[in-house]
Amino acid sequence: MSWATWDEAAIASVASLIVWFVLRAAPPTRVGRAVLPAFREFSLVAALYAVWRLARQLPFTHPDGAVDRARSIDDAQQLLHLPTEISMQHFVVDHGWLAALVNDYYAMLHVPALLIFLVWLFVRHREQYPHWRNGLAGLTAFCLVIRFIRVAPPRFVQELGFVDLSDQHGFDVYGDVGTGISDQFAAMPSIHVGWAAVVALGVFSVSTSRWRWLVVMHLPVTVFVVAATGHHWWLDGVVAVVLLWVSLAVDTYVRGQLASRRGLAAVPAA
Repeated sequence: MSWATWDEAAIASVASLIVWFVLRAAPPTRVGRAVLPAFREFSLVAALYAVWRLARQLPFTHPDGAVDRARSIDDAQQLLHLPTEISMQHFVVDHGWLAALVNDYYAMLHVPALLIFLVWLFVRHREQYPHWRNGLAGLTAFCLVIRFIRVAPPRFVQELGFVDLSDQHGFDVYGDVGTGISDQFAAMPSIHVGWAAVVALGVFSVSTSRWRWLVVMHLPVTVFVVAATGHHWWLDGVVAVVLLWVSLAVDTYVRGQLASRRGLAAVPAA
């Protein structure tokens, strides 16, 4: 499945912004007031997506230090007595249908799940939407900066017993190193796990439906998938969740500070 390119997203962002300006300048109507925030928000999200896609395609093909850092992560995980990803890899390799399922889950579900979550949150829980959107933006920005520290995924450290599930079963996700939409030496942190955490924790925090427990499972399933396919280490996911927490905490702090300043400014006027 091919996703929108950065230039397509940029064009969509500009077009949506133009529509927003036109509707804002036009005589107010009930429909116009209803759709005006949607066009503005779509323009912002499309612009952020364009920046992400453009940054992910920067020519980082050098693997300097990436494999050594991967081995260090494996050593740290053993020191922490974390379960090995190899056992899960061997389990899915022994079941061809499961290997195909986890590979497709890894390749296709993270972006649609995130987009559905954002639309649902904007429509049903508008007051909570900016907090989680800003948390998502902060997490993604962290990931783009940390990718300058090169880290190889487990599937590139085959002397430890890892296998490249995609290559072995013909379900290639990225292609050759230096091609495709993603940097294969940017395993730390896992943006798959980070975005799954946004969806799972976001739904759990704002919804009271019993179905929210089903959505929460998207996070542990994604953690299993990224480990079983050999695309990420356990700590890649842990760091991503921590960065999401930091991003949400920063947004909460900044909002609190701005609210306090507005409150102080309103006192003299009153």
